[in-house]
Amino acid sequence: MTTSPRLPADLTTRPLTREDSRPAFELIAAQEREDTGRVNIEEADLVSGWSRPSHDLAARSIAVLDGDRIVAYGELVGHDRAAAAVHPEWRGRGIGTWIADWIRQAARRGGSDVVGMPVFVGSAGDRLLAGLGYHVRWNSWVLELPEGTEIPRRALPPGYAIGEAGPADLRAMHDVLEDAFLEWSRRARESFEDFTASVLERPGFEPWNLRVVTDDVGDVVGAAVVVLADDTAYVDRLATRADRRNRGIAQALLVDAFVQGRAHGATVSELSTDSRTGALGLYEKVGMVVTSNYVNRAIHL
Repeated sequence: MTTSPRLPADLTTRPLTREDSRPAFELIAAQEREDTGRVNIEEADLVSGWSRPSHDLAARSIAVLDGDRIVAYGELVGHDRAAAAVHPEWRGRGIGTWIADWIRQAARRGGSDVVGMPVFVGSAGDRLLAGLGYHVRWNSWVLELPEGTEIPRRALPPGYAIGEAGPADLRAMHDVLEDAFLEWSRRARESFEDFTASVLERPGFEPWNLRVVTDDVGDVVGAAVVVLADDTAYVDRLATRADRRNRGIAQALLVDAFVQGRAHGATVSELSTDSRTGALGLYEKVGMVVTSNYVNRAIHL
């Protein structure tokens, strides 16, 4: 029988609330800056994720505080997925070990038999989880189309068109994205209401962020979600309907996302992918280069 780790006596805990989005963002940004030399997180990522109707933030999150300051947090963001951060100034005090234990217990209570999270390769979090017995489930990469790179041209097959998604396209767009992602992702199907909260109601959302490819009868056969963050256009989701693949639709969507991003002020474009999708080569073919490497470390419960 093992003893659960304990937090230092001067720290307290409570669940996160939606009002914590700014301090949580600052915490995660500090960890990312320390581990990778850059900040990828946006406060809007937290706001939109915490706004999903299905997400019970009170039951699925924990904040660690030094006085009123959040110095670490843990959160279950899916059935078997978690996120966590410890401010670099508070590392080495057993906080990360305590959060990992809290996440495992919360996942067990939710009925999960495995739980994992992404960590930057070689980071403190990577070393901690490896030492706790977490195995590598998959590899993932952040890719960038560097500033000044010429955007390649990719034509659609005859009869297909690409453009901004209209209100009538939204449910079909969501279906294309979910059908594709669930081919390799082990999770419950995202509801349209969660999609609406996390994408359409995300702070800063604009209609051009939703891109679709339609066929000759107007059916949505490809879809992409683009997020503009300062000077970066981030391709958050991209998929082609299974029966229309290998026709160049995904590459045309990707190039369109680059073009739209630049038209709206972006100087670089980014996306992330992992080894489950087999899509790394697609992105490299259009000039993207890997800028960061992550692993998803998980443990059976």
